[in-house]
Amino acid sequence: MLTILACIFVFGILVTVHEFGHFITAKLTGMKVEEFSIGFGPKIYQQQDGETLYSLRALPLGGYNKIAGMDPEDPEDLERGFNSKPITSRMLVILAGSLMNFILPVLIFFGIFLAFGMEVPENKPVLGQVVEGYPAAQSGLKEGDRILSINGKVIDKWLDIRNNIADAGLTPVPFEVQRGKEKLTITVTPVLNPETDRPFIGVVSSLKKVQLTPWQAAVASVTATKNIIKNMYVSLYHMVTGKTKAEFSGPVGVAKMAGQVAHKGFDMLLQFTAMLSLNLAIINLLPLPALDGGHFLILLTEAVTGHRLGKAAMQNIQKVGVAMILALTIFATFKDLTR
Repeated sequence: MLTILACIFVFGILVTVHEFGHFITAKLTGMKVEEFSIGFGPKIYQQQDGETLYSLRALPLGGYNKIAGMDPEDPEDLERGFNSKPITSRMLVILAGSLMNFILPVLIFFGIFLAFGMEVPENKPVLGQVVEGYPAAQSGLKEGDRILSINGKVIDKWLDIRNNIADAGLTPVPFEVQRGKEKLTITVTPVLNPETDRPFIGVVSSLKKVQLTPWQAAVASVTATKNIIKNMYVSLYHMVTGKTKAEFSGPVGVAKMAGQVAHKGFDMLLQFTAMLSLNLAIINLLPLPALDGGHFLILLTEAVTGHRLGKAAMQNIQKVGVAMILALTIFATFKDLTR
């Protein structure tokens, strides 16, 4: 039940925020929005307010705005239609969904940092998380271990650990460790981090929680969002270039992760929602058919050439895009179910 509720919460927020971006910019630029819907499938609730029908549907895995003139079958000169507006207005409407998904994490992190404080790394040589599957965990290092020396060199602070691992390269290196009242010597062989091209063993420093003022929380939320975006683009580049293996998760996988995170607390579920929002924004901006990025590329081509694509071309592009998304969703769902 918690997994179901967490899934509805996460998808509901992401879809509402994304579609609201398209909706509000369409309204502000004078376009006619015929329907604003959250979810797909059978209608649970609907209400007509002015010219717009607001709908809540049974499957909270998506949503849409029915903006007059966006269907390739609609006349191009439709009054207050999408295609009757200046190209800058159309570009704004297309990009607004992803823009809202970039803004949402800033607001989420601001609320979390202000309400719960912020965890910051401690500069002492004590292991925080030891990541499963990497050299540190495989060699027997554990969370809470204090590193006394590496390869005979005394360790006083966390930065010493990073520097000594980098100096060791990819050769086995002895760690002298204090674990409770016991002293141990554990040999670890670093591996190359494909994202940084530096040796690493899969550990992070211990953390301490500090309370932030509203201004500090605002700055920290922007900084955290910026760093996550940067890391996501670096990871995407490495996947495209083959440096790292591409991992896909469909609705089933995301729902499972939402349930797992929800068990750790509401603040963790909010952080998961922020991460997923950034993923959605970045993926949606890819210049692929049926995605916002693909639609923006078409508008950019129109702006440069001064010519619009014909109805047949637009329909074919949409069909290809829908087929691609459907195939990728089926593939990701199959991977989720077979993991």
